[in-house]
Amino acid sequence: MNKTQHYIQGQWIDGKGEGTPILDSVTGEHFTNVTTEGLDIPEILQYGRVKGDALRKMTFQERGLMLKKLAFYLQKKKRDFYEVSYRTGATKIDSWIDIEGGFGNLFSNASLRKLFPNQPFHVEGEPIDLSRGGRFMAHHIMVPREGVAVHINAFNFPVWGMLEKCAVNWMAGMPAVVLPAPQTAYLTEAVVKEIIASGILPEGALQLISGTAKTILDTVQSQDVVTFTGSASTGKLLKNHPQILAESVPFTMEADSLNASILGEDAIPGTPEFDLFIKEVRNEMTVKCGQKCTAIRRIIVPENLIEDVQIALGKQLDKVTIGDPRLKEVRMGALVNDAQRNSVKEQIEKIAKTADIVYGDFDAAKTIGADAKKGAFIKPILLREDDPFKNEAAHITEAFGPVSTLMPYKTLDDAIKLSKMGKGSLVSSIVTNDDTIARDYTISAATHHGRILVLNRENAKESTGHGSPLPNLIHGGPGRAGGGEEMGGVRGIKHYLQRCAIQGSPTTLTEITGIYQPKSAYKESPKHPFAYHWEDIQPGMSLETHKRTLTDTDVINFANLTWDHFYAHTDITSLDGSIFEKRTAHGYFIISAAAGLFVYPNKGPVAANYGLDSIRFLRPLYHNDTIYVRLTCKEKVDREQKGTEHPSGIVKWYVEVFDTDPDEDQEALVAIATILTMVQKKQETFVEMTDKKIDECLSKLTADAKPKWGIMTPQHMIEHLEYTYKIASGEIQDFEIATPEKILDKVHASLYDYKKFPQNAQFPNLEKDKLEDLKYPDLETAIEKFKVQREKYITFFKENPEAKLKNLVFGELNRYESYLLERKHLNHHFEQFGLI
Repeated sequence: MNKTQHYIQGQWIDGKGEGTPILDSVTGEHFTNVTTEGLDIPEILQYGRVKGDALRKMTFQERGLMLKKLAFYLQKKKRDFYEVSYRTGATKIDSWIDIEGGFGNLFSNASLRKLFPNQPFHVEGEPIDLSRGGRFMAHHIMVPREGVAVHINAFNFPVWGMLEKCAVNWMAGMPAVVLPAPQTAYLTEAVVKEIIASGILPEGALQLISGTAKTILDTVQSQDVVTFTGSASTGKLLKNHPQILAESVPFTMEADSLNASILGEDAIPGTPEFDLFIKEVRNEMTVKCGQKCTAIRRIIVPENLIEDVQIALGKQLDKVTIGDPRLKEVRMGALVNDAQRNSVKEQIEKIAKTADIVYGDFDAAKTIGADAKKGAFIKPILLREDDPFKNEAAHITEAFGPVSTLMPYKTLDDAIKLSKMGKGSLVSSIVTNDDTIARDYTISAATHHGRILVLNRENAKESTGHGSPLPNLIHGGPGRAGGGEEMGGVRGIKHYLQRCAIQGSPTTLTEITGIYQPKSAYKESPKHPFAYHWEDIQPGMSLETHKRTLTDTDVINFANLTWDHFYAHTDITSLDGSIFEKRTAHGYFIISAAAGLFVYPNKGPVAANYGLDSIRFLRPLYHNDTIYVRLTCKEKVDREQKGTEHPSGIVKWYVEVFDTDPDEDQEALVAIATILTMVQKKQETFVEMTDKKIDECLSKLTADAKPKWGIMTPQHMIEHLEYTYKIASGEIQDFEIATPEKILDKVHASLYDYKKFPQNAQFPNLEKDKLEDLKYPDLETAIEKFKVQREKYITFFKENPEAKLKNLVFGELNRYESYLLERKHLNHHFEQFGLI
């Protein structure tokens, strides 16, 4: 019998022994076994710690791009994962939540790279001055922990459960050891096989133990992090493991909870909110066959509406078709296995000691395309508890399936108290169009819920729903829900970083953090900082500008230009009792004047003003005051190339505006700001193709030269280039663009990047693996014709500088884009024949 494999210490292996049989949730077929026998758990954890150094050394930007690349890679493989997922009893929608929801976590966390420095560690918060003189200060840095993230996951989300955690620890620079629940570990295995095959992650960043390893916590260390998703009872046992306590290992727990949804008193039958509520409850009961830690377990409604809700919900549940999840007409699949079905029945029976089952029963479900006796099928079950304050079973017992309990409330305060009787949940929701009700519920109930959704007609179409945790929001809850937090954007990443307070001089802390700290020593720039490319700009690089006197006319003209006629700038008779002594320069005029002093007028690597991060005016400046500016590189942030722009990064500049002649009791520093510029990166990939360089390359080309790739001969290459110059000069334009419209913009934009053409790229009008007949008698003639045609191309754009011409691959090209194509194209073929 096939075994679900483990990926540990760089290889795929089988566990020893026969293991536990795993059955198809729908057909009952025994198709794999799970065993963790024979695994050396301490060595697995140590392997991750040692190999994790490669991940720790990557910058946040590199890690983010790695996640993005992995997400795109997995998207292309998703169909295969769906086929495996159907075995878990999940419908296509259920599988979409698990599989593509998991990929969404990768994408979302990848985008967080923009919020971190361009280095392997994080600099948190603002600097702290510890002295009056400003020469002793502190900051906080957060560095990747040197252990492994051990993720113990539940069976219900074998893909999402792994990726929502791993995306975060990978962004932080920490490797992971993942332990999916044995019931669905085969789906996790399928995804991990593709992750490893992609080669995108550094070795050791991910290890997989397919199933339960009872000794996994015995050798965890203080630098490790443990996360658990599953039952509250199991979580408590793990949380109190002696090794966790002895080593003070961070432990976060996300446990099952009795999540509640409240129907507002205003949401009566006939309102959009009433219909939304019924639909939301039905979905949360039946999606993933109710096997969601965020599912609605308690339905809390006004007592005068309980009959209406029961009837409406029953009608909606009647529409839920059960059966083979592969079929389009099936709305609900199966539970994960018979053991889970028996557990659900036992829990229902506990609740039913005081509550009535008002919808559904334990009889065999009517199924479509499946045998109800072989699969782990169950009908949706709705219970009704009419005395929820007296009877606690519905508040403390979770049936982890398509089960929920309806209960009434008299007042909103009662509804709040009932929601809290679950003793802590992952999520609660309230459906109301009354914002006063929404506010009162949210503020009062927030102590007991990790997330609260307010649903109404305004947000319904765009709402992600009660049961959908989102990567940029925390996922977790107090009390029974585990007391932990997962995801949450930057908050989640920080869970895998060690915070450390650092103290020293501003100059020293600038060198440590890689971010310029105020009052740090300046690094005088040999030339204007705006004349440097992104790679050559370093934090602390600084320029002191020349001076400018602010005149009375300047202030008045700025007021007239901007229509900012605030009295301090325009009415000097109204200054009595104000903080101003004379006509005062606008704050934004000061910053504008500062920009005029520090901006480099010549065209250079600075591509654009990217915005203003912060600005502060420390005291007024008056007409006839003279200022100068100190411009200093504060921080660099990498960015991806976008559209038709060259690769660039963002530079944050610290701008200090000084008064040249402050009064005795005044500071010279009058304003500070952080501005951002987009700065181009160096182009070091391609050789510039001047006439001289082309002649030099062609002088080395011989008729018998062999290509490094492809089948072209030297003459075929030259004749091909001549042909493309005929297109570039407008002689040949009677063709259709070969690139599909949906990707043309992306292909067109690739001209602006610094990446070489693929070595065996296929030109559209050339037959693959076949050489065309040569047009000219010899290579020398072909070269002469090539040069003549290139001159025609140059002349065409001299005479028609605004022209745009079609290209077979890249669409319409202007003069500059034609130059970019020429540079890439000549470099490609000259390199092919070893000429450069």
